[in-house]
Amino acid sequence: MSIERKFQIAAYVLFIAVIFAAPVFGDEFWLNRISKYLVYGMLGVAIALTWGYAGILNLGQGLFFGLGAYMLAMSLKLSSLTSLQQGSDQPVPDFMLWNAEPGAPTELCCINKGSFLWLPFQSQSVGLVLGIALPVVIAGALGMLVFRKRISGVFVSIITLALVLLVRLVMVDAQPVTNGFNGLTDLGWLTIGGVEFDPYSRATYYLCAVCLSLTLIGARLIVETRAGMILQAIRDDQVRARYLGFDVSLYQVFFFVISAGIAGVAGMLYVVVAEFASPTFMDLSFSVTMVVWAAVGGRSSLLGACIGAILINMIEAEVSETEALVEAWKAIIGLIFVLVVLFMPRGLGGVAHDVLRWFVRLRKPAEALPALPRRSEAL
Repeated sequence: MSIERKFQIAAYVLFIAVIFAAPVFGDEFWLNRISKYLVYGMLGVAIALTWGYAGILNLGQGLFFGLGAYMLAMSLKLSSLTSLQQGSDQPVPDFMLWNAEPGAPTELCCINKGSFLWLPFQSQSVGLVLGIALPVVIAGALGMLVFRKRISGVFVSIITLALVLLVRLVMVDAQPVTNGFNGLTDLGWLTIGGVEFDPYSRATYYLCAVCLSLTLIGARLIVETRAGMILQAIRDDQVRARYLGFDVSLYQVFFFVISAGIAGVAGMLYVVVAEFASPTFMDLSFSVTMVVWAAVGGRSSLLGACIGAILINMIEAEVSETEALVEAWKAIIGLIFVLVVLFMPRGLGGVAHDVLRWFVRLRKPAEALPALPRRSEAL
């Protein structure tokens, strides 16, 4: 095993060890906050997978995150006390009563024209399954439409951007069914196998830590497969890949769907931790922010993008809560991004890779060293 490979494995092991050891050093409030950062780390991995390895700049990743969040939030809303105490045999969300027409029956099936859509979500299992399935299906359909037509570059970004804004408008306008701008609040707790995941408990933190660890390891294994190597070749030169006989669109759709699935899981975890779902998940600013996380961490580095997402959010939280900087924290985050783009165009992952190359050159004669790829072999 090469020295580079050993360092890569060591970096992953160290990162996973750190996040699993974190609960020893903080209280419940701190754990809840770090859990959110771990969820953002999953989004960083999802962006790196499509942007860094597939060359697809998706500006609508918030769509898949938001859909995953709403699917589980609907189930948790129906399991909350406020939904169970509305005088009906079936749970009914309180906001539906506020938006109901006079004389409307207090039943989930027919309190308004769209309330029947909530019926399957009386089971949390349905919310969990749809939280992954719906983003995956939509990503698959969108990917087939876009990549089969050989649409690429900035046009993919525009299409994904338009789609997420369209869905956000629908969610806001469907006030009687989705509670509009207010989103879904006052949710119950996720229960799996009789275990309740209190947002401030260690169980919830470890749930996020396990999901992030599996996402990192799974994504790394995928990009190192033959399919992952072909995808990187497609990213570098689609025409050449087609000439060699590869089905370019099939590989692009496959990784686009995987990225959407990761975002859907992240959305569900965020709902468990934060106890709400909001149309702001589908704001343009949030989707663009994900791209910033990946750029700072290194879009060609899965671990780098993950760490970048966590670090940026930690810095943002500290700066925004500092009284002297409360009015300028957004400018500070923007300045950090500009400096990284100017002086570290490959992000933190690129810097780490350069340091690793320098260290290896100290250990071996320069002429004996194989050429190290700059992107696909990044951490």
